[in-house]
Amino acid sequence: MNQQKSYRSSFILLTILFFLWGFITVLVDSLIPRLRELFTLTYFQAGLVQFAFFGAYFLLSIPASYILSKIGYKKGIILGLLTMATGCLLFYPAASYRVFGVFMLAYFILAGGMTILQVAANPFVAVLGSEEGASSRLNLSQAFNSLGTAIAPAVGALFILSDTIKTKDEIAALAKNAKDTYLASEAAAVQMPFLGLALFIGLIAVIFLFAKLPKMMNETSTGTYAEAIKNKNLMLGVLGIFFYVGAEVAIGSYLVNYFLDMNLVGVIKETGFMKSFAEGVLNSGLTDNDNKAIVGVFVTFYWSGAMIGRFVGSYLTRIMKPGKVLGIFASVAILLILISISTTGLVSMWSILAVGLFNSIMFPTIFTISIDGIGDLKPKGSGLLCMAIVGGAFIPPLYGYLTDHIGFKTALFFIIICYGYILWFGYRNSKKAIITN
Repeated sequence: MNQQKSYRSSFILLTILFFLWGFITVLVDSLIPRLRELFTLTYFQAGLVQFAFFGAYFLLSIPASYILSKIGYKKGIILGLLTMATGCLLFYPAASYRVFGVFMLAYFILAGGMTILQVAANPFVAVLGSEEGASSRLNLSQAFNSLGTAIAPAVGALFILSDTIKTKDEIAALAKNAKDTYLASEAAAVQMPFLGLALFIGLIAVIFLFAKLPKMMNETSTGTYAEAIKNKNLMLGVLGIFFYVGAEVAIGSYLVNYFLDMNLVGVIKETGFMKSFAEGVLNSGLTDNDNKAIVGVFVTFYWSGAMIGRFVGSYLTRIMKPGKVLGIFASVAILLILISISTTGLVSMWSILAVGLFNSIMFPTIFTISIDGIGDLKPKGSGLLCMAIVGGAFIPPLYGYLTDHIGFKTALFFIIICYGYILWFGYRNSKKAIITN
């Protein structure tokens, strides 16, 4: 009984980690429109924020596995948390001195800590209880990850995007005292949320220090990465993860700017339920908030759609072949993007937000299909698939570059190509057996 109670407490702590990295991953998106104005960046340069963030997954996934094998998973979780807290603390000097390079370093360190956590936390969730219940526990933890991604846009709109940002010329025109006051307030708008996160993460690290967690055996495999790379379907799946993460993050990163480009603020103010929703989240009248905050509130629907779709998709993959479900979801995502491209106003807005609903099952389905039937190569295959998260580092800045030159709507055809590959991968594997828990 005491062991079950200890495992239950550990599961709660680990689920908090899933929520935390989902929350922070999407909170990064809230900073992109702010950084763009603060540093007068192009959309391509703003997209480099995601490059620093997701690049850590590519560079550190395999080293993280090596570190964990040396120090153990519990110490690895604590190391990951402390690394994340360090990244959050670096936002303080970055905002004070307005140095974009320091922001990039902070993002990289923050993502490095999250990479260690991802490698360590997933196996722990699987062993906290009976083997039969491992899948349900992991699904529950992933649901809280989606909850974090759903809440983050509203928090970002309220605490990071809510005040009006002056342009570089407007700042230069201010008197010295007014300029110093303005820059201090701008720094605080970024510093306070991340200082709070650093304290919270530090507290979680202390709790884990004293938590009783099961000791895990290190996984062994007779396979090698060279053998894994030779598996065609696995490598096609690696590309699938690359394009999926890249497309999902690219859309989420630029939704605020996309909505502003379509001049949707006026439409929102004139639409009763949308105006009421925005005012409720921001806790004030819309005239008191910056336009970025008003449209930023609705990004919540993009990420919350992923949470809802995960439950629906979990059921569908039990009664249908996963490859077929993946193909259907990718097809609908493409259709919704085409609708957003060819329309304006609320139709364009809600169609692109609805893509989040159909992103939901893509990562776990691609992941499971890719390692199906590879035997002893599964640990190595899993490592390669985790590295493919680097798609979130490359696709967003490429989409931003296209946006700078051909506009948001035309650039979305690049995202359609990404989903087109996922559609093909799902069709290729549509005859594989249903994945059971």
